[in-house]
Amino acid sequence: MTTTTRLLSIALALGAPLQSLAKTPDNVSSRLMIQIPKALYKEDGYDHREALFGMPHYGGAIAQQLYYADSDLCDPNVDTTKGYPARSGKDSWPSPFILMVDRGGCTFVKKVRNAQRAGAAGVIIADNTCLCNDQDCIAKSGSPTCETAEPIMADDGSGSDISIPSFLMFKTDADAVKEEVKKGQFVQLEMKWALPNYDDRVEYSLWFTPTDVVSREFLRNFKQVAQALGDKAYFTPHLYIYDGLKSNCLGNDGSNMCSNLCTNNGRYCATDPDNDLTRGISGADVVKESLRRLCIWKQHGEQDGVGAEWWDYVTWFMDRCNNANYFMNEDCIKDAYKHSRVDGDRVDSCMKDSGGLTGDNSNAFLDLEINAQTERGVVVLPTAFVNTAALRGSLTVANIFDAICAGFMEGTAPKICNVCTKCPDVEGCARSGVCKLMPASSSGGVSGGTFAMTVLVLAGVFAGAAFWHWKKTRDDMRNEVRGILAEYMPLDEGEKEGGSPMDFARRAGTTSLI
Repeated sequence: MTTTTRLLSIALALGAPLQSLAKTPDNVSSRLMIQIPKALYKEDGYDHREALFGMPHYGGAIAQQLYYADSDLCDPNVDTTKGYPARSGKDSWPSPFILMVDRGGCTFVKKVRNAQRAGAAGVIIADNTCLCNDQDCIAKSGSPTCETAEPIMADDGSGSDISIPSFLMFKTDADAVKEEVKKGQFVQLEMKWALPNYDDRVEYSLWFTPTDVVSREFLRNFKQVAQALGDKAYFTPHLYIYDGLKSNCLGNDGSNMCSNLCTNNGRYCATDPDNDLTRGISGADVVKESLRRLCIWKQHGEQDGVGAEWWDYVTWFMDRCNNANYFMNEDCIKDAYKHSRVDGDRVDSCMKDSGGLTGDNSNAFLDLEINAQTERGVVVLPTAFVNTAALRGSLTVANIFDAICAGFMEGTAPKICNVCTKCPDVEGCARSGVCKLMPASSSGGVSGGTFAMTVLVLAGVFAGAAFWHWKKTRDDMRNEVRGILAEYMPLDEGEKEGGSPMDFARRAGTTSLI
């Protein structure tokens, strides 16, 4: 990561006013409402900004009592007995609850993580600074300090473990809510999300690079799901390309100033996945593989949005070619073409006809990717979109599948959504069409099958223990009888016609005593 990228990430995480990034599109229709008390109710809800991390409940809502921590929650040792409304004694915030915390002191991710560990179902960050265009806020605060642009609740790079959603509420509204809860007033707040529902087909896309570890695992696991959704869901892969012109990688004399990180004399670049500019996979190699995948999609996926051959190629490449020795190996790539039924000659022609990767030439497909990522405001990789809405949270099969199914117009979702949405093994369900691993009961109880199996196992254990005890007792009794006979009975062989009583002992007690 470059110094510029590092500074940008830190600035975003701290909520720095970056005007150029404040317009990052976010088409998730989230809503922030307060139903109780009536004094805080707004028919159109409260203006807010959604975090670019955490896991929103797409198509769902969270409505719980709000507690104000009266803290910035930067200390991981959260005192859950403090805050408002005040409770008697040492009572903690009763779960489930939504927690309001003050902005400032640390990153948004750290605040939400500490709230999550304290048991919060959702978080509201209360802004502590007025926007410069909000004159009413400045007048009420009595302070001339203001910020020129809205803060962005961006990921600081460590937010992959955050599983709860969070909003930022602007200062004027947040101050009014704090005033109510400090009076001991019960406040019920609702956080709600809805994806845009256009028609009976959902469009989704993924921004990634061929060497990104997270997207690589997702692509391998999502292949079956994408094909099971069929033409009801239209997929578009986007390969992230760094604009070498903006990074000054193309020198004034037309030379490549960024060495093997770029192609086309510095126009199109990628980071070095090995962090070693002298060997291994180079940034230029990543750009070339990115263009190859774009061309494969145009040949085999653009028409139907499913692209079975594209998924097969990507999977084969990841399994066999995705290492320093074979990443640019032509034989390995030809094998990937062959096993995925891709016409390699057409792909090579596509790469060349689009502008190629040599000389000071523009490439039409790579220019389209750079323009699209700027328009979408993609700054974090990997990033997925469903119906133009950027998805938050970790990139997992279940998260993306649930979001896609939530994006269909009511009554138009394919059968796989009805069968597999609640299944813990979405990939397996998509492959077989049946959910074989049913989730636990929502009431927290135990299923009938599990109960019956448990009873059978316990019965078997007790039966085995009883048999072992009976056998041990019988053997002990026989050993005792043999000992008595050996000590007290005469040993003369001819004493009785029936033989010596020791015959029983010598036969090791094989004759029943009963």
